[in-house]
Amino acid sequence: MDVRSALALIRPIPDYPKPGILFQDITPLLSHPLGFKSVITEIARLDTESEIAVGIEARGFILASAVAVERQVGFVPVRKKGKLPSQTFSRTYGLEYGTDEIEMHCDAFSPGTKVTLIDDVLATGGTLEAAMSLIADAGGIVSSVIVLLEIAALGGRHRIEEVHPGIPLHALVTL
Repeated sequence: MDVRSALALIRPIPDYPKPGILFQDITPLLSHPLGFKSVITEIARLDTESEIAVGIEARGFILASAVAVERQVGFVPVRKKGKLPSQTFSRTYGLEYGTDEIEMHCDAFSPGTKVTLIDDVLATGGTLEAAMSLIADAGGIVSSVIVLLEIAALGGRHRIEEVHPGIPLHALVTL
């Protein structure tokens, strides 16, 4: 299955989780083995230099761990506060409805490690920006940021490019 056909499996759900939101449900893509494989192969192709795939909780875990297996590199999770058992770096970031906090183990990788940061959606960019800061805290070098979907009207790309110029940012679908 080609990537375009695979991405067509993403199902729009109107008024979820609240009225006026058009949610993009990736579960039909994830449950389709050829479609999922096609998307993972495409994501893996976008950054062949990284040594670690970092995924943001929760759907970013699914994508990044599959890319790590495809590329035969390690996987590191970025989790919500309080979910990791060892010493962590932490970042608080703003959401349209408040704040949240994410963490990553301090010893997730060696300083100087090239990292691909993967998530499902780029919206306002707050979560990705916080995750990029965690990677820097651990001494990692973000070689690319890859998302399945980008919601262009929310300006996340501009925010990331302004704070982290020169880091390639890839989106398989832009809405």
